[in-house]
Amino acid sequence: MDAGPDRSARQAEFPTILLVHGAFAESSSWNEVVRSLKRRGYPVIAVANPLRGLKEDADYLRAVLDSRSEPVVIAGHSYGGSVMSEAADGAQGVQALVYVASFSPDVGESTGELAAKFPGAELGAALHPVPLPLPGGGTGTDLYIQQDKFRHVFAADVAPDITELMAATQRPIAASALEETATRAAWKTIPSWTMITSQDLTIPLAAQRFMAERAGSTTVEIDASHAVAVSQPGPVADLIDTAARAATR
Repeated sequence: MDAGPDRSARQAEFPTILLVHGAFAESSSWNEVVRSLKRRGYPVIAVANPLRGLKEDADYLRAVLDSRSEPVVIAGHSYGGSVMSEAADGAQGVQALVYVASFSPDVGESTGELAAKFPGAELGAALHPVPLPLPGGGTGTDLYIQQDKFRHVFAADVAPDITELMAATQRPIAASALEETATRAAWKTIPSWTMITSQDLTIPLAAQRFMAERAGSTTVEIDASHAVAVSQPGPVADLIDTAARAATR
């Protein structure tokens, strides 16, 4: 009896999904999204975003993109959307961009500028700056979220025991990365989908709507905090699946 196509043949029918985390998170923040996508047959890579600088981080992601020969769909969360927008412009094989509670800067804009463009963000007051020695000399600044404020501003709809782990394992972002301006905007040439989180205290609702409308993005809104990939991974995976199917059919 014919056993049917093997796993690699089945996966060849699907684009590879690249997931890009943002600041104060790590690749494991996508864990349940990864499980859901893999159950549907998608090959998935959760990229370790360096969080050192917009160009540096985008160059890293671009190297990952350039190593792939198959169609790719990229999903970025928070600052990961800024990195995705910079890295994907002109990259071969990128079929769709999915912004998940995310930034999508235009050329000349910074992530920090967009975060402050509309009222409602509470992240700034919760940050803890830590001096950072730079490789070439001088001192930079790493930013963390104060652990006792992490759940409120970042993950209010995630269980307390999980947010304690998220707060303790958060990865800091260099303050300069949030100040660095974009030189590319992939959403101008690549179809995009956006998940807007209505209870977000990190990126205000008005800012998310503004960026999605400007990009001409297909948009869904969900009642969730900024950490929606952790609190509601099913809907996040559904949106990525929708984008992948629409972009590659």
